[in-house]
Amino acid sequence: MKKKRVVCAGTFDHFHPGHIDFLKQAKVLGDELVVIVARDENVKRIKGMMPKHNESQRRENVEKTSISDRVILGYTDKDIFLILEELKPDIIALGYDQRVSEESVVKRLPHCKVVRLKPFHPEKYKSSYFRAKTR
Repeated sequence: MKKKRVVCAGTFDHFHPGHIDFLKQAKVLGDELVVIVARDENVKRIKGMMPKHNESQRRENVEKTSISDRVILGYTDKDIFLILEELKPDIIALGYDQRVSEESVVKRLPHCKVVRLKPFHPEKYKSSYFRAKTR
């Protein structure tokens, strides 16, 4: 029987308990969890600023949790769906605050189920709060 592959993606800057909860929620949705860590240049293009920690550090932080089966860096292409088309996930887990619509995912990956995960104490654990504290 084919393993059910779950894919989630994020910047994972200022790695915090909210990220760990996000990964754990994604993990229980299937048999295999692949995490895509955003490339520095994509973060700069999408969020308008460089992440505090570089892509290698951020990837390493996610790997250290041992929650996911595989952690990869995203592509440096403007088309964020290319990597997803190659990974062929059964489920894509989106964070509660990720700015991508379920409709846009389903349009590109019609056989994929999209699950929007629940927030984990967003009043305490949100990367923008940690960014503000380090300025």
